[in-house]
Amino acid sequence: MDALDKLRTVSEHMSLEPAEEFQAPASRAFDQRGTCGHSPRELRRLADEYAPYTAPALSDDKKRALGVSYAAMPGGKRIALLKKLLTSACERNCFYCPFRAGRDFRRVTFKPDEMAQAFLNLHRAQVVEGLFLSSGIINGGARMQDKLIAVAEVLRFKLGFKGYIHLKIMPGAERAQVERAMQLADRLSINLEAPNAQRLTALAPLKAFYEELVQPLRWVEEIRRTQPADRSWNGRWPSTTTQFVVGAADESDLELLSTTEALHKQVRLARAYFSAFHPVPDTPLENQPAENPWREFRLYQSSFLLRDYGFTLEELPFNSSGNLPLEIDPKAAWAQRHLVESPVEINRADRQALLRVPGIGPKSADAIVSARRAGKLSTLRDLKRLGINIERAAPYILLDGRRQATHHQLARQLTLW
Repeated sequence: MDALDKLRTVSEHMSLEPAEEFQAPASRAFDQRGTCGHSPRELRRLADEYAPYTAPALSDDKKRALGVSYAAMPGGKRIALLKKLLTSACERNCFYCPFRAGRDFRRVTFKPDEMAQAFLNLHRAQVVEGLFLSSGIINGGARMQDKLIAVAEVLRFKLGFKGYIHLKIMPGAERAQVERAMQLADRLSINLEAPNAQRLTALAPLKAFYEELVQPLRWVEEIRRTQPADRSWNGRWPSTTTQFVVGAADESDLELLSTTEALHKQVRLARAYFSAFHPVPDTPLENQPAENPWREFRLYQSSFLLRDYGFTLEELPFNSSGNLPLEIDPKAAWAQRHLVESPVEINRADRQALLRVPGIGPKSADAIVSARRAGKLSTLRDLKRLGINIERAAPYILLDGRRQATHHQLARQLTLW
């Protein structure tokens, strides 16, 4: 077995750690290739092998084999991100996790200097631009947090790396460690896995929901509020994210989104990631069916409505079981109930009302407000030029008091355009 085959075999589950990327179910296909278990020697050799190439010259398969995923930064820029574990060994027994204690597979561990140098080799070879670093836990979360911090310190101060670093906060990390990680990273995350303590017990019985997982997020926000950002490496405090495993603990969408909404408000969480459960062999949940990836997608859509569109939890279309419909996106479901009889007048509505219309997002709402200063918007073509998805928006809007085409009429118009 060659090095790349070993890499795929040992670290096939690294995609269970979402980081900055977002894929719809149709494109995701549970692609679970990664790099977390590759040995330092093999990774350094691969970096040397690829050094003559620029990143575009590498095939997608080689990039995935190295653990490269394409990440969207907060400003919209896309970068090649290396997703790694410092060690694939772990003393925790999380029921869903491929790296859980006692599972029979090859474990691989990096020393901090080895990890830092391996990443920098790939960076110099123009294969990757940023690093996402997580880890299994050996001898306690605080000890592993020290090692993660050490990697970032070597990169920042010894090797002079000034690019993007996303560090994971380990369960059991101490406040001083969280503060030091904030001084070194562009983003921090800690995986809640479940929406509350009761659900977490069904997934990870050795983790303490509030003490180990929620508390570090509160520390981050407290430090951001009370300490000057010039203490960080680039003069900006890092953003924070979390992740939930969806469908493994009988949790409802209402539970997941209630916790997400609370974290947005209380600790200024930048984003919640949702990972549809997929059973892993030789784990306690190996016989549990995989979650429908469309459920993951609807949770993402709903979380963005809460974060960016001004929706409240009460306005989302939960059924009697507290779950979202899979057959329709939540914004369209709300519009069908509220906007069919009361369409939005594009030329007079404020930004908040525009955001309620399917097919109109934050950027296109701003574009409408800006375009109205130059004159009225009178046709669907005017909206299409602004980037509005008019096929979705048309049934719910007025243009200068006039209703727009039905779906059937619009389809005919679009063929003529």
